[in-house]
Amino acid sequence: MQIHTTRFGLVEVDVADILLFPHGMIAFEDCRHWVLLADDGNESLGWLQSVTRGEVALAVVSPRRFAPDYQVHVTRGQLAALELSHFDAAYVLSIISKSDDDLTLNLKAPLIINLDRRLGRQVITTDEQPVARQLATSRPALLRKSA
Repeated sequence: MQIHTTRFGLVEVDVADILLFPHGMIAFEDCRHWVLLADDGNESLGWLQSVTRGEVALAVVSPRRFAPDYQVHVTRGQLAALELSHFDAAYVLSIISKSDDDLTLNLKAPLIINLDRRLGRQVITTDEQPVARQLATSRPALLRKSA
């Protein structure tokens, strides 16, 4: 299957690689089908690309790469739709945002993904995580492809 994207042009994706977020995500409730793309220039960065809206791609990272002690605290009900056999099977990503020259990591609303079932959900943590944590990077071009 081919999808047209603003940032990456025409991208060939395997239908089996499409992730379903049944409730969408905050500010993108209409985007339910996503594919995770690698960043050619940065192995720690990925892009969650909307399949239905080519102009929507979110920069994502493993939050533990920048916050090693990060733990996700959510209710069981928030994870029920993901059909996880156990929470250790979950893949956790955080969205990176760029404002001027600052990069921030959203730790309050991580993305939880069951790769086996290809199901994802953005959750709001039940603890006092910061919505945004400024990243100190030695590579200012971390988001070189972002909008």
